[in-house]
Amino acid sequence: MRVDDLSHAELLELPANGGALRFAGQRALLLDAVAMGVLRQYLFENFGATAARAVLTQFGFAHGFRMAQAMRAQYTWDSDEDWRRAGTKVHALQGLFVIDTSSTPTEAEGLTVHASYEAEQHLLHLGATTAPVCWTICGLTSGYLSCSTGQEIFVLEDACEGAGAKACHLVGRTREAWGSERADELRFFEPSRLADTLEVSLQRVITSLKQAESRGRRQTLTPTATPVTRDVPSGLVANSAAMWKVVEVARRVAKVDATVLITGESGSGKERVAKLIHDSSTRAKGPFVAVNCGAVTETLLESELFGHARGAFTGASSDRAGYFESAAGGTLFLDEIGEVSPTMQVKLLRVLQEREVRRVGENRTRAVDVRVVAATNRDLEKAQANGTFRDDLYYRLKVVDVVVPPLRSRKDDILPLARLFLSGTSERMKRPMEGFTPRAADQLVRYAWPGNVRELQNAIERAVALAASDRIGVDDLPEEIRNAAVQPVKVVEATRRLDDVEREYIEAALANNEGNQTKTARELG
Repeated sequence: MRVDDLSHAELLELPANGGALRFAGQRALLLDAVAMGVLRQYLFENFGATAARAVLTQFGFAHGFRMAQAMRAQYTWDSDEDWRRAGTKVHALQGLFVIDTSSTPTEAEGLTVHASYEAEQHLLHLGATTAPVCWTICGLTSGYLSCSTGQEIFVLEDACEGAGAKACHLVGRTREAWGSERADELRFFEPSRLADTLEVSLQRVITSLKQAESRGRRQTLTPTATPVTRDVPSGLVANSAAMWKVVEVARRVAKVDATVLITGESGSGKERVAKLIHDSSTRAKGPFVAVNCGAVTETLLESELFGHARGAFTGASSDRAGYFESAAGGTLFLDEIGEVSPTMQVKLLRVLQEREVRRVGENRTRAVDVRVVAATNRDLEKAQANGTFRDDLYYRLKVVDVVVPPLRSRKDDILPLARLFLSGTSERMKRPMEGFTPRAADQLVRYAWPGNVRELQNAIERAVALAASDRIGVDDLPEEIRNAAVQPVKVVEATRRLDDVEREYIEAALANNEGNQTKTARELG
């Protein structure tokens, strides 16, 4: 067997009716990269960086050593050197990274790899770092080389995409060759290191739990707690836990140049999230180009997205670049992507796959360097099922999925958003406003906001235009908001005693009135 002849066709055995998969003759599993990233995040958050590195390094080492044994048993190699060099190719075929050559980290120039899954997942779940983070891959290549050379080889990184490098660079040496240069890092390969770090980490977790319990007791006795200060970008409100989670995910995915699909109800703020991803990415200095795919006819949409040549159709008096070219070096936001026709879906899929466009009326392609962020308020999974949206385009768009919750699910954001809109609207209309009356603020929180943030903004603009004083009162709000009442308690389990339901309803009313018993009693009659 030659290294260059290795391919999925021979290595991967897929039973026709499902069941056990085999890779290089050994049973294997197909694991989702994002799931591995979630595991990494869990290890970090619960046991700390030191323990996480020890676990991932030694897991990788065991995996690599086992793979070398399987490759030795499965194939007849022309030489031991071919067996050693096969490791890099096999790891690339497993999807761990992309390689230019099948060299090994032990060679003088080391090994350069691109698109490391591990660096990608670290950026996605934990953000950028200042040190190399491909610990599983280092352990994997170390294990393979240690088995195939018959001596301990330790592979370490001196450049990593997770730390901002253009590629990851791996260097493999014996313990003696490394000397004292990076001795501390070699300890992560030792089982004792794993035991020590896990013991320390467990003690840290226990201490943290005790501290949290103590804080909880103190806060129970304290009337008010100091609010958590969050760095929320301008124009975005994320007081609620649900929206703050969206902000965190958006910032993480911004560091990885992947296609993003933002889903959520109409008016929930999907374009704001798309702009946050752009502003937090390496493309922030490039243009942010937004297009509403549902507002443009199919024939015109092709020209708008891909551009056209002079004379391509009536009225095309000159060459014109499309949105894909206009967004070069930046981000193209495709809003209402669920509204595009089947024909346009095919053309979009080709552009996303090939990263090149062909202007209408031309027979040559043009390369485009653009990040695509798409958004929709439609259920694309249901559209897939009924055949109105292509499966391949859906999965190409949904590399990372960001779900923006409706406003009714994040009530903590309603008043901050209302105050933000009040400030902007009063300035634009040149009508200085002091704020909302307590009753008006109460009604804003009670309302369900089926139109989400957009409906809230429109309601505030109406209120500013009609306000009789410098404070927005209940009478200034639209009728449906004025009439909003405390939402009744839904029965979600077995029938309960009326006393219990009544108590919950009263407590909900008290919460809406910020504990004002007199006002609550009056409202409840």
